[in-house]
This record gives sequence, C-alpha cells and structure tokens, in this order.
Amino acid sequence: MDAVQIRNLTPRLMAYVGRFDDCFSRRDTRDHLSVYVQGQLSDLPQKSVEPMALRAGVRPRTLQEFLARYTWDEDLMRRRVQEIVATEYASPRSIGIIDETSDPKKGTKTPGVQRQHCGAVGKQDNCIVTVHLGYAADDFHTLIDGELFLPESWSNDRERCREAGIPDAMVYRPKSDIALELCDRAVANGVRMEWLTFDEWYGGKPQFLRALDEREQKFVGEVPKNFRAWAEPPQVTNRPHRHRNGRSRRTPRVTADSRPTMTLDEMMRFHAPLRDQAWTRYRIKDGEKGPMVWEIKHVMIYPKNEDGLPTKPYHLIVARNVLNPDEVKYFVSNAPQGASVQTMLLVAFSRWRVERCFEDEKGELGLDHYEGRKYRGLKRHLILTTVSHLFLAKTHQELRGEKPGVEGTDRVPIANRHGDPGDEFVAFGPSWCTVA
Repeated sequence: MDAVQIRNLTPRLMAYVGRFDDCFSRRDTRDHLSVYVQGQLSDLPQKSVEPMALRAGVRPRTLQEFLARYTWDEDLMRRRVQEIVATEYASPRSIGIIDETSDPKKGTKTPGVQRQHCGAVGKQDNCIVTVHLGYAADDFHTLIDGELFLPESWSNDRERCREAGIPDAMVYRPKSDIALELCDRAVANGVRMEWLTFDEWYGGKPQFLRALDEREQKFVGEVPKNFRAWAEPPQVTNRPHRHRNGRSRRTPRVTADSRPTMTLDEMMRFHAPLRDQAWTRYRIKDGEKGPMVWEIKHVMIYPKNEDGLPTKPYHLIVARNVLNPDEVKYFVSNAPQGASVQTMLLVAFSRWRVERCFEDEKGELGLDHYEGRKYRGLKRHLILTTVSHLFLAKTHQELRGEKPGVEGTDRVPIANRHGDPGDEFVAFGPSWCTVA
C-alpha cells in the first residue's frame, strides 16, 4: 500500500491494532505495534527494522529493542490473532493448510541458519526454515501461526543457541512435530479446522497421519508414490503361537498367508479395482492459464499402524493432470467412507492458498526481511507478520464487500466421465451442501 492508501485506512487500522492493547503493559511500547504494522503494509522496498523506523520518524534502535528486548506478550498476541479468526471466520468449510517456507540468509548468526534445502531458490543454500499453519474458509485465507525449524547442528550446540537467545527447552524436532504443535495451539485457541491438508513430505510420515487420527482431525494429504498400504484388509489373528526358542509371537498380528502391503504405484499397476477403473475428469478450478482439469481414480486402502496391523480404511485418490499425464499425485484421507470425492478434491487442491499467503507475506509484508540475531526477535517478527497479514486479509474482504461463495472463491470440482470437463460450477459456499 502507498502512503495515501494507508492514510485512508488509518482509522480502520487503529481500531484493529487496538484489539491487541492488552498484549502490552506500557503505552510507549504499545505504540510501536502500529509503527511496525504500518511499516509492513507500506510500499517500502525493504521492510526490515531500520527503513520502517526511519519512515515513521522513530529511532531504529528503539524499534529493534521493541522487537528483541522490550517486555510484551507475543504469545497473547498470537492467541488473539487466532481468536479473531475463530470468531469471525468460522465455517463448516474451513481448511487448515500446513506448509513451510525458507528464507536465504547470509552469515551464521541468524537463529537456525545453516546450509540446507532452500525452496526459495530451489537448491541447497544458507537459509532458515519456518513451518506455518494457514487457514482458509470460503473466500478468506491467512496464516495464523509459524515456528522456526531448529536444525540438529544448532540443537547440539547449546552455547550457540544461548548466544542467539534460543531457550534450552527448544531442541531439534521434525517439522511434522512442529506442525502438530501449531495445530494443537490453534485448536486450543478456538480455531476449528474441518479439514487439514499438506504436501507429500508430511503425508509420507505415517506417525504424523496417526497423530492426526488420534486428534480426530480430518485430513486430505498428498503422499509419495512409495507410500505403503494394503489394497485389501489382511487377515488378523489373535491365536497364540510359539517359536521353537520358546518365545511367543505377539498378538493380534497379521496372518502369515496374508498378502503384503504394496506401494501406491504398485497398486496402480497390479490392483485390479484401481488399475481397471475408468478415469473420471474433474474441473478443479480456473487458473490464470485456464481451467485446471485432473483425471481421478478412487479406492479405499488400509495403511499399517505402529503395531503392524491395518488401520481403518483410508481414501486413496489418484489424480492425473490431463494436460500432462506424466504428472500424477496421490492423496489419502481419513474421512468417513461416504465422504464426497468432490469435497476431498477441493481440500487436496487447496494448498495454492498457503502459497499465496507466502507470496503476500514476503512480497507485501517483508516476512523474509528479518535481519536480527535473536530468536525472540524472529519469533515476534513471525507473529507481528500474522497480525499484519490478518489486517490485509480482513480489509481485502471487507472492501470487496463480497459474501462467501461468490466469484473468486474455490469451487467444487465437477465430474464428467464422457470427455471434456463440465461447464457448470457449484460454489463451495452456502449454496452448496455442508462438508461431509
């Protein structure tokens, strides 16, 4: 936004940041919130502390200390963001989206920085990685939480961590564990995600899927083609059996004559109900280059649990790009067996919305412009950016004056078994049925 636009929105912005007043005990500290948010919303090319402070007529050192040293409750601020989303954007069509992003950094002092895969440049580079939770409902989407991924090289060097202000309790955790924490935090703050979706890195972790099942969280997640499951439920026995060495085999267990698990690409080649099933075309949504059309096959499968036994049946959706048949995606879902394939497809192909959030937060708000060397400053920067992003999302929706389910929102894919995808669309909004 340019200076004129921000000036016109100042009353709306001041009312919004006032909702976070109780995060601060001192008025002079509280005043820096509007400075930071206005700086992120501005048209400054670089939205690090110094240019934002100079734009507002504030000493850069003061804004640096606001970020890294002054006393205020950033956890309450994050909770307030999630409470606003839970109260004002609750929907039976809500979708939580897990993803991560990386920001290239120079030097060795930024918390969590190391040479690792950097999605921002598509190769190994010196960068930090943060895991995020997005929230989408009808025509609204925003990021509601984010946390630093701490590599093992940092976790094992506690002196380096203390120098960067990283608490001793913060240690290396897989990104999937961080994602679960983000979901748990959001749910504890009243956010209800009817569905959750994620890419194949998370979907390829069976323990992550089991953890979502234990939380009774419905998901549709992409999984790699080497994801293993039974195509048909194997026989399970409770009969005791002893080896010659006297050790008894555990029960219950899968019987020895049961067929083994298969990878998903093996199922496509050898499992007749899937291999011989006709492709059904779905028009997923309209993109910038025209309609996105995918061909779908759908069956039930039975993944293996931590005890080597079959879980409840999962949906398997195989999606092939009509314009590029070599592009095949696999999705699994723990939704009830009668769940609509159309609905699950909509959830599966909703990850573009978190990608758009990253574009907005980096291109418009300076998510990747953090230059500090302390974890507390980075943590606060992530939370402050969600505050700015929520204002951006709220204002965009309110100024458009649109209601959910109108043009611009995601839409339920329409199936067509006889050639080209159908022309008719049904809005994924109030005019459609509730999510199964």
